[in-house]
Amino acid sequence: MSIRVFIDGAAGTTGIEIHDRLAGRTEFDLIVLGDAQRKSDAARRDALHNADVAILCLPDDAARAAVALAEGAKTRFIDASTAHRVADGWTYGFPELVGADAVAGADRVSNPGCYPTGFLALVAPLTRAGLLPADWPYTVNAVSGYSGGGKALIERFEAEPDIGFRAYGLTMGHKHLGEMQKYAVLAHAPVFSPSVVPAMRGMVVDVPLPRAAMPGAAPAANLHAELARFYAGSPVVKVMPFDAAPSELLLSRDAAPWDGMELFVFGSADGEQVRLVARLDNLGKGASGAAVQNLNLMCGLPQTAGLSL
Repeated sequence: MSIRVFIDGAAGTTGIEIHDRLAGRTEFDLIVLGDAQRKSDAARRDALHNADVAILCLPDDAARAAVALAEGAKTRFIDASTAHRVADGWTYGFPELVGADAVAGADRVSNPGCYPTGFLALVAPLTRAGLLPADWPYTVNAVSGYSGGGKALIERFEAEPDIGFRAYGLTMGHKHLGEMQKYAVLAHAPVFSPSVVPAMRGMVVDVPLPRAAMPGAAPAANLHAELARFYAGSPVVKVMPFDAAPSELLLSRDAAPWDGMELFVFGSADGEQVRLVARLDNLGKGASGAAVQNLNLMCGLPQTAGLSL
């Protein structure tokens, strides 16, 4: 019997990409609403109650409202919004960090944010292992394809073809900070410097480490060895060779969808400076690909089914 899946918010960028990854998969029966039905709470309530799994691709308040609409149903949730990422009763949908079994057995899973996916993949294993201090004031420099901003930012970039770089989050207090701090178990929220470039998709997340000033920070080779050990069994996250690090990292304007993630460790010759860098697709492991990976686990399927790796 097929697993009934309802994508609430299927017309948005994340929802469209999830649908594309599920199209043609016989394990799932997609519940699809027409344009008028998507705006009807009654139709959405019926869809939410009829689904085995609902994937929420909605603004935060609408995601909370969707959960309320499903009250009394046995529906399991994957929420791609920020609404439940640090909420009690929700499992953080990063199986590489929280464990595949935890996601598989959860009824309510909150997808990580795209930037936190890169940051946490790099930092959380190292603070857990005691190789980086948990009380350091970390900084995160990150650049994403403009699709990460949703329809509004996509329209702005496409209407302004001369824009080559757009920095934002300049007032601080970005909504991703809570999950970054919580799941890396940090004493302080990091200083987060996000930006977007005129590429549809792709992301680079860079965490600089001034080792000479960081009490207890391990050498670059040790940091790399721990990341390699931590992700040794992952079919999704790949730690790139330390002794063959590239001299530059690129994002393509027209990159194809990709659901993996690459982690790099760069160290200075004198050992005093290190950069931890993650490269991923903000719409892949940073959003839709992660949702499908979590859906697979929750349904007892191979976690990489339907993914582009």
